[in-house]
Amino acid sequence: MATTPQPSQFTGDSSIQPGHICAFFNSIDEQRRVLQPFIKGGFDQRDKAYHIVDPEQHDEHLTWLSDAGIDVRQAMSTGQLEVRPWQDGPLRNVSVDPDTWMVACEQVLQLGSATGYAHTRFVAQMEWALGRRWDDVDLFEFETRLNYVVPKYEDWVICSYNLTKFGASVMMDALRTHPVVIIGGLFWENPFFVPPEQLLLEVQERRERRPAGNRAGTEAE
Repeated sequence: MATTPQPSQFTGDSSIQPGHICAFFNSIDEQRRVLQPFIKGGFDQRDKAYHIVDPEQHDEHLTWLSDAGIDVRQAMSTGQLEVRPWQDGPLRNVSVDPDTWMVACEQVLQLGSATGYAHTRFVAQMEWALGRRWDDVDLFEFETRLNYVVPKYEDWVICSYNLTKFGASVMMDALRTHPVVIIGGLFWENPFFVPPEQLLLEVQERRERRPAGNRAGTEAE
């Protein structure tokens, strides 16, 4: 008889396996409270930190890291910490072909190991996707294709979704495209995960049904 996966508290402990993780929060304060031990633990273990944030929260994010006990100036000067607003991160050209934006994301992970870091802890606020008008690709495809990239590395890639900004259909897509989920501060093996080769067939079906110029599933409703 199959056993139901049991959750555990999400912390900075190294026993949390690297991988592609979705995280659901109701506010930026909840996100920071839950992720702080994980982010701080990465600095303590000398991992690379790469954060994609709302440009309006960039300075506030740096202040929060400093308040968490991280020497932000030192970490940024050595390259251990990179905090990128959406328009300067690897996702800035996400409207181009899928191979191009997968290469851009993979380069972030490659750079960490190339510069001597055992791991990269990549955390992205996913509101960068809201309101984008994509003709040929969508957020669902983006998250699906990441499952061909992330498993090649011993790194954490956390896609952080604000539940007040995204609708139920996007949340379901996020669950289906991440092997692990953080919700309510707990870390779960995700029983709703579907392998990417299966989902890419659905991506193609969605594309064929989509009227030209439609927004690609990133509305808040």
